[in-house]
Amino acid sequence: MPSCPPEEDFRPWITASSQRCWQPGCGAVAQKLLAQRRPRRSFSDPSIRALIILCASLAVVLSSLSICDGHWLLADDRLFGLWHFCTTSNQAELHCLRDLRQAHVPGLASGMAVARSVATLAVVVAIFGLELLMVSQVSEDPRSWHRWAVGSALFLLAFILSFGGLLSFLTLLRNQVTLMGLTRTFWSEFTASFLFFLSAVSGLHVNSISRTDSVTHPWGLPAEF
Repeated sequence: MPSCPPEEDFRPWITASSQRCWQPGCGAVAQKLLAQRRPRRSFSDPSIRALIILCASLAVVLSSLSICDGHWLLADDRLFGLWHFCTTSNQAELHCLRDLRQAHVPGLASGMAVARSVATLAVVVAIFGLELLMVSQVSEDPRSWHRWAVGSALFLLAFILSFGGLLSFLTLLRNQVTLMGLTRTFWSEFTASFLFFLSAVSGLHVNSISRTDSVTHPWGLPAEF
């Protein structure tokens, strides 16, 4: 009876499913390697990735609502926002102006244009990042890990832009800012910025672990095998 070749000789045949080993006693070895050709992901890996996508989606929604509303600071009878400047008189209805120069705050008009542009760009970048995260989970091609890494990097960029918009807003109105004067929409943007950072760091960390395991054991075999 002819001897079975060593297991290493079967590895070139794994990628071609139509090729088989016809020697007696070799079929079991080939099927074993074929079944173990892909790294097995633990149950926690897709669950963690799903939580990251959920966290990223929540951040996009919060940031979008916060920027669309834009009213971030209430100081006395004045309401400062990304798009408008509003005043009240005798508890009457808000009177809002798009010309931020009417607020008589030095550099507010030009500085607020930068702040809202940066904050809006953060949402756009985050949407593209979220799309890449979701596509990487749907597709099973070898480049799915690369899409996940790029999507996580985009969320890190979204965090930098979002935090820059918040910092610009606070810097422009540093003389009017009080902790109690910051509105719920401002804190929504602050929460979204934190979730951008959390999604980016978690995504990059999870992807690096999965990529390391895939490179260390590309056939899904134990190390001693």
